[in-house]
Amino acid sequence: MNQNGRIPFVDLVTPHRELQEELLNVFKNALATAGFIGGPMVEGFERDFAVFCDTKHCAAVNSGTDALRFALTAAGVSPGDMVLTVPHTFIATTEAISQAGASPQFVDIDARTYTMDPEKLRQYLETQCTFSPTTKRCVHRALGKPVTAVIPVHLYGQVADMDPILEIAERYNLAVIEDACQAHGAEYFSKKENRWRKAGSIGHAAAFSFYPGKNLGACGEGGAVTTNDEAIARRVKMLRDHGQSRKYYHDIEGYNGRLDSIQAGILLVKLGHLAEWNQCRREHARKYNELLAAAQTNILLPYEPTWSKPIYHLYVVRVENREVVQADLAKEKIDTGIHYPVPLHLQKAYSNLGYQQGDFPLTEEAANRILSLPMYPGLSEAQQLRVVDAIIRSTQSTGRQSEVTVQR
Repeated sequence: MNQNGRIPFVDLVTPHRELQEELLNVFKNALATAGFIGGPMVEGFERDFAVFCDTKHCAAVNSGTDALRFALTAAGVSPGDMVLTVPHTFIATTEAISQAGASPQFVDIDARTYTMDPEKLRQYLETQCTFSPTTKRCVHRALGKPVTAVIPVHLYGQVADMDPILEIAERYNLAVIEDACQAHGAEYFSKKENRWRKAGSIGHAAAFSFYPGKNLGACGEGGAVTTNDEAIARRVKMLRDHGQSRKYYHDIEGYNGRLDSIQAGILLVKLGHLAEWNQCRREHARKYNELLAAAQTNILLPYEPTWSKPIYHLYVVRVENREVVQADLAKEKIDTGIHYPVPLHLQKAYSNLGYQQGDFPLTEEAANRILSLPMYPGLSEAQQLRVVDAIIRSTQSTGRQSEVTVQR
């Protein structure tokens, strides 16, 4: 991809150019059959994506946000409930909670993985909630509201530590809805089951996003719910289609949340390449690690626990004086990103929840220093060398050297 020497943060042009004929055939097929909503392309994608995720069911919907909202509702979350998640994620996670009628509450992250810290989840439930073995309801002591679900976010392509989260959730009778919107194909080793599990197959249900920049991205919006629970899958399919159990028979009120057939066909084409693309990302992450470690930089590299096979949707490092480093790279035509600069508990949209600066120190510390480097399957070694050279020179400039110790 030629951008006058610029290294893009993500390359959405090259894969579509390479797959152009297959993608055009999807569009031609839709025109020839007038199959624009539902039908074989949607059903085919749902079948194959369920197989990819090692789940029994997949319901395709029109966005990752709707996938999470529908999954929550289908799993039994009701208006007035409270749902626990992390403040270090995109706002769609908490929007889905609010749009399901519930209220988001936060627990802090693990400093190394950036995902939910199971011990902090345990502490929250033990210190702020009361659980009745008789009613099997967990109630927030101060607010008097039931806590009914937890959403661990598989961030940057890395799965949260699910075994302890599931154990805690079972003890408190909480539904576990995985936010797998950045984790298509990521894996987690369950010590309890002594096997690897795919993201999206571990909780009661999971939500995926197919926003164009994801590892599996549509040419527009798209999402899906995966689950092994037939009742949840059936209810999600009703919710996405105006509550219909069959045409013109509305068992519940629902939404217009269907995935277009053309997008499903595009995703089905791309799904055949996803394992290879994910492997390319893993190899690029390994190369970044190798280059940065060899240079003995003071940049904190991504942490990869033994129980995780991440797919590096993003390659995120931590540096001091991030804005200066980002500006230095921009001068050298290297695009970067920040995911995410303002934690959700400090967003104006959630000022009514009463959180303050300092409530989630690990999230706040990460938000001040994280920097996402270019990452996509077609990233070349020469481009990686340029990126690494530029970030090393920036962080080692006089007065701006990072004080973070590399953790390997």
